[in-house]
Amino acid sequence: MTTRILPAVGDVDAARSVSTLLSQLPEAEPAAPVSDSTQLIDTLARLAGESLDDLPEVVLVHERIGPVPALELIREVSLRFPAIGVVLITADVTPGLFSSAMESGARGVVTLPLSYEELANRVQSAAQWSVGVRRHLSSGNDVFTGPGGTVITVSGAKGGVGATITAVQLALAAQASGRTVALVDMDLQAGDIGSYLDVQFRRSIVDLSTITDISPRVLADAVFSHDTGLSLLLAPSEGESAEEVTDRSARQIVSALRSRNEVVVIDCGSQLNGANAAAIEMADTSLLVTTPDVIAVRGAKRVVRMWDRLQIRKAEETVTLVNRFIRNTEIQPQLIEKITGTRTADTAVPANFKELQSVVDAGRLHELDSKSTVKQALWALAGELGIVKVPEKAEKNGAKSNAKFKNDRGSIGRRRDSDSRNRATT
Repeated sequence: MTTRILPAVGDVDAARSVSTLLSQLPEAEPAAPVSDSTQLIDTLARLAGESLDDLPEVVLVHERIGPVPALELIREVSLRFPAIGVVLITADVTPGLFSSAMESGARGVVTLPLSYEELANRVQSAAQWSVGVRRHLSSGNDVFTGPGGTVITVSGAKGGVGATITAVQLALAAQASGRTVALVDMDLQAGDIGSYLDVQFRRSIVDLSTITDISPRVLADAVFSHDTGLSLLLAPSEGESAEEVTDRSARQIVSALRSRNEVVVIDCGSQLNGANAAAIEMADTSLLVTTPDVIAVRGAKRVVRMWDRLQIRKAEETVTLVNRFIRNTEIQPQLIEKITGTRTADTAVPANFKELQSVVDAGRLHELDSKSTVKQALWALAGELGIVKVPEKAEKNGAKSNAKFKNDRGSIGRRRDSDSRNRATT
């Protein structure tokens, strides 16, 4: 039987050494090495999207892979692609590391410098385990093996710009279209999703922060099943316990939710911490909400630059949503796009807070009238982001509307004088 092997090795010399030894293994089919954790996950997701049968039996993870640490990467691969046998390559073979690697989901550890015999044994063992799992899965058992759902993070340029309302409505739109959706409140010190949806639940994301293996039952115990069909993972009621949710636990939590839901929407608030930074880095789409005023746009610019400095996400990989948009405002979406270096969403949310006030005060945001222009805009945004299935007729009408809106806002933007540009860019 041919064993397909995908090495994840960042160092060029180490990658050459691994490839040379793999080419000598009998019945082995090594792929070209990937150089970082992002490329590895993207490659596996692409292969799984084409066919689960295209996934390699074995993935080799070098200890110096980045930017995600090796053990965290192994955990994510094991959660999202459980039929792959992962082997860690490391120079540190202490009992503590071996135990941590096994807890993360590794099927073996190979020590440096590499030896042919040890590499062959570990690869063979991991491949046999992978084949056994796939045989078991093919018998019809309901075990998730795909690349996982879509993760969207929603962050605010500053407090009060509407990030939470946006996250809730995006999740409701996806759920209404028939998707399984998890809505996560990762605004750990000031999260209000429970208040917006009239939920009182004693469990929170903190309950998952110390668990090394999040089983389906453990996850179900921590998640609140809302009447709308949403699965809610709430922020802690005591803000000081937020520090218990580390970047490592956040990665594990997001991976677990992603493996069991088609869409995961995460409200990251406006304050950056290790946990929501990890979520933003893992997200398929990172949405940054701002309002068209100087203070908020400056805040958006600061956020984007900080993400770039911390190597969390590049500006061009971020989508900016303009909330409370007024057509005759001085700061137009094109200007915001230029200032922040991001891509502004085609959809802008109108400034009609009166539509929201009654449902927000009652904690019934999910009962917002379907005629609300705010709701219509946010649900259109959900379609733009690809988390709902939009009927063909609606797509055509939406395309015409978006084209008209782009022309309108473009002509308005061109009439603005340079004063607003100077105020926003300083």
